[in-house]
Amino acid sequence: MPEKERAFDMAIRYNEEKQVFSLHTKNTTYQMCVGKYGFLLHLYYGKRTEGSMDYLLTYADRGFSGNPYDAGTDRTFSMDALLQEFPTQGNGDFRTACLVVKNSDGTYSCDLRYKEHRIVQGKYAIPALPAVYADENEAETLEIVMADVVTGIEATLCYGVLEELDVITRSVKIVNGGKNDVSLEKVQSACLDFMDGGYDFIHFHGRHGMERVMQRTKSMHGLQSIGSRRGTSSHQHNPFMMVAAEAATEETGDCYGLSLMYSGSFKGEVELDQYNQTRVTIGIQDEMFSYPLAPQEAFYAPEVILSYSEAGFGRLSRNYHNVIRYHVCRGKYKDQQRPVLINNWEATYFDFNDEKIYSIAEQASELGVEMLVLDDGWFGKRDNDYSGLGDWFVNEKKMGGELKGLVEKINALGMKFGIWIEPEMVSEDSELYRKHPDWAFVIPGRRPVRGRSQLVLDFSRKEVVDGIFGQICEVLDGVNVEYIKIDMNRSITDVYSATAGDKNQGAVLYRYVLGVYDFLERLAARYPDMLIEGCSGGGGRFDAGMLYYSPQIWCSDNTDAIERLYIQHGTSFGYPVSSVGSHVSAVPNHQTGRSTSMKTRGVVAMAGSFGYELDLNKISEEEKQMVREQIKEYHKYWNMIHNGNYYRLTDPAVHGEIAAWEFAAADAGEALLNVVTIDTHCNASVQYVKLKGLAPEKVYRIEGEEGIYSGDALMNAGIPVPYMSDEYQAWQVHFIEA
Repeated sequence: MPEKERAFDMAIRYNEEKQVFSLHTKNTTYQMCVGKYGFLLHLYYGKRTEGSMDYLLTYADRGFSGNPYDAGTDRTFSMDALLQEFPTQGNGDFRTACLVVKNSDGTYSCDLRYKEHRIVQGKYAIPALPAVYADENEAETLEIVMADVVTGIEATLCYGVLEELDVITRSVKIVNGGKNDVSLEKVQSACLDFMDGGYDFIHFHGRHGMERVMQRTKSMHGLQSIGSRRGTSSHQHNPFMMVAAEAATEETGDCYGLSLMYSGSFKGEVELDQYNQTRVTIGIQDEMFSYPLAPQEAFYAPEVILSYSEAGFGRLSRNYHNVIRYHVCRGKYKDQQRPVLINNWEATYFDFNDEKIYSIAEQASELGVEMLVLDDGWFGKRDNDYSGLGDWFVNEKKMGGELKGLVEKINALGMKFGIWIEPEMVSEDSELYRKHPDWAFVIPGRRPVRGRSQLVLDFSRKEVVDGIFGQICEVLDGVNVEYIKIDMNRSITDVYSATAGDKNQGAVLYRYVLGVYDFLERLAARYPDMLIEGCSGGGGRFDAGMLYYSPQIWCSDNTDAIERLYIQHGTSFGYPVSSVGSHVSAVPNHQTGRSTSMKTRGVVAMAGSFGYELDLNKISEEEKQMVREQIKEYHKYWNMIHNGNYYRLTDPAVHGEIAAWEFAAADAGEALLNVVTIDTHCNASVQYVKLKGLAPEKVYRIEGEEGIYSGDALMNAGIPVPYMSDEYQAWQVHFIEA
């Protein structure tokens, strides 16, 4: 039932007289109201504002825009022109919808009206899905129940308000309260309606080996959409997007972010309508989605993390960095420093045995590396990528005996041990596939599409998840494994679940993602001290949903330091440095053939969870000494890198000459400036970099050098970058308060 106006200090307030909901964070306000006839109308999202803004609603007789029957002869009230919180298909709104329901009689209609609401302390959770979490005193929840009185469909709109973080989360629960089966044909988790146009649409496209490249386009009349049909969030588009004022920059202007906590197929849409109003939605991809809902059954949509900044993209990014670091990531390594690791993949690929792995570990331990990760090829019959996936038992012939012996030797060096797995995949040449061919996605009567010579296991089925989980646990329980890299190396095709039945095939991909989350949740519960790193051919499943289960994700299979400048720049808009897996690899680089210095590779890799991807036995003595120094520096700067404020100082795609970024301590007491030269010229002009996040009244010095600099000078005038006579050189300097 409606409540009286909440106390002034509450983040969520309800004005009973006007039926206006106000959601306040430290710097923002989100407002909506129950309008005429029970429709839930959006009013405002932006800079913090007090008072009711229901006066912003305007009404006019719009040609060819229909009116609800309740309005009688009033032709000025139309859902085709009003801003809404959760638009549905079939109520007279012809713009893109959040909810499309196919009813038992074959019709497409859903007319949701306000029923009731609840305001509670704390943050809601979502069964079987990841969600932002918070202590009771850190968040409040608003639940608004909307109902279709004809079909009995109810939608509970969930809003979580994290006041100090300037974050509002959204999700929806759909319940079939009627007597007949229905089918959900589209469910978007959140909608932002704006009463004006002129926004830019910013999203992050890419491909395998070049993920999350920022693209900024002007919104246009019609529908612009991004998304994935690949069964994962994908390399091609990321489920984080922004809309911003045309003049918005890193430091100025209105900008809004939407981050979908979901690791499967998704869709994001921006529509500029006939009246120059803008609608933005994001949620599950509706292609290949048709979710049957029997009477009294419920469907839960994944969560969207919303944030707004009036001070440009930089502040918006830092809002996301904070909420993901402290309210999405979980477990021991959420706050704890992660070990510097070496992975054998680019050093050996499949060609290794226990002696070769131990040799890599022995040299690495002498240089200060803290963990050895054994990548693909340790299990089953796995000497190439044509066989062995699904057979999660140690290849003792290849490993020269039990894995336990190698792990004990590596532990004796003072190093931790980690291992690579790909639980969602199966090779046709495997014991598992020969025993359970129906466990793989294969459409009866058709030959499947292969990817990396492998098929996808049907993780929508509990028995499949149980079988793989049991195999992997049998290995992990027998050896001292302290890190797991979980990979997923193909897109999903041939979606058919042998146990789903004809009416449920459209729900398989959603249930597949739930199966993956179930696997990860059980793994984290069984091994609470394990560091888990996500991976999907690098950054093919880099999303906030996956970060709920793994505090870091391998950013890209492309380890070239210069290419990584662009990849890590785009990633930083929606994700913190602490979530980025980044390594120093061999030169010439295995993906691009480019050679860069060990120093440059180290500076670039330090903008992430640091490690190495090469055989350290094969580098020079001078480079080995640099490795020792890099590891010491990484430990020294770790807290500032992972918990400090991150600033993009240049856009490498635009600036051209240099890439520059900075880490600054939260108290502005120190900063780490990083610069890499991309291009060099004869008689070149001097490059100046303006720092951010310092205290203008403080004085700073560069560690190890003479001279002092005022904070306001460093931020307003900048500092000259020293001339470096070759391309791809790095300059890293530590500013400390004098």
